[in-house]
Amino acid sequence: MAGALWIDLLDPSRRELAKAMPGGLHDRALNRLLAPARHEDEPRPTLESHESYVFGIFLVAVAVPDEDRIFYQEIDLVVMGETVITVRKTPPDGTPFDPAPLHDACVPGPVRAGMLVYTLVDEVAERYLSLVDALDDEIDELEEKVEEMRAEVVRDRLSGLRHDLLHVRRTLTPTRDAIRHVIDGRIEIGGKRQFTSAVELHFADAYDKLLRASEALELARDLVAGVRDYHQSKIANDQNEVMKRLTAIASMLLVPTFIVGLYGQNFHHIPELSWGFGYWWAWGWIVATTIAQIVYFRRKRWI
Repeated sequence: MAGALWIDLLDPSRRELAKAMPGGLHDRALNRLLAPARHEDEPRPTLESHESYVFGIFLVAVAVPDEDRIFYQEIDLVVMGETVITVRKTPPDGTPFDPAPLHDACVPGPVRAGMLVYTLVDEVAERYLSLVDALDDEIDELEEKVEEMRAEVVRDRLSGLRHDLLHVRRTLTPTRDAIRHVIDGRIEIGGKRQFTSAVELHFADAYDKLLRASEALELARDLVAGVRDYHQSKIANDQNEVMKRLTAIASMLLVPTFIVGLYGQNFHHIPELSWGFGYWWAWGWIVATTIAQIVYFRRKRWI
């Protein structure tokens, strides 16, 4: 049995693409294949059938834990009968998609186009599962160090994680929906299904992985929200402790201020002013009231 013809292109020029690509491709699909990779989660992943071919776009989000960032690898796909053409694009801030799994699928012997496409989709699904695991590790690390890290660092990391989770969701959800089209038998060419029932069962396995990744991503969002709420409550508690200390200090200064103001009034008939020990009398009240407040606030654990 003859296998599929697989043509893999990396950042091809228009001439290279025209040489490898059979005729009949729509201008919109051709322009998408030639468009450069972008920084964010664009274009939208899809897998759709046309008159004589199947066109697909897949994005793989890759985490770089050491740099606390995520970049996106784009793989475009054209299937015409038993000819499979993949167009890989180098992202501006990362490396292109590694086609090693597709090479491994072709090593034992001839493989049909449907299984070759499934191998690509399954690898994309595995990458998303690995990505979610990496994000979970980042969240766990942040949760463990939230007590030690500065507040502005925690805020920046939480904001970055929420941003990353949102953009990963924007690529994972349409990828899952695109694979659902294969399972439902909606990928047709000339009124006939492009993929056999056996291949569609394999796609169901990839769909399950993408579904697990989606559920894990939602859990990761809940975990980030939990860390954010804990961090906010910690800040509120710290502010309460500061307010307690400031209140205690203000109270300790209030009574001496009252005593000084009382004896600092511009009246002649204040008995203590004529005493020989009047000065030490005022100091005694100041020291005594201050010590009493310190003892009280220490028992309350305000200072």
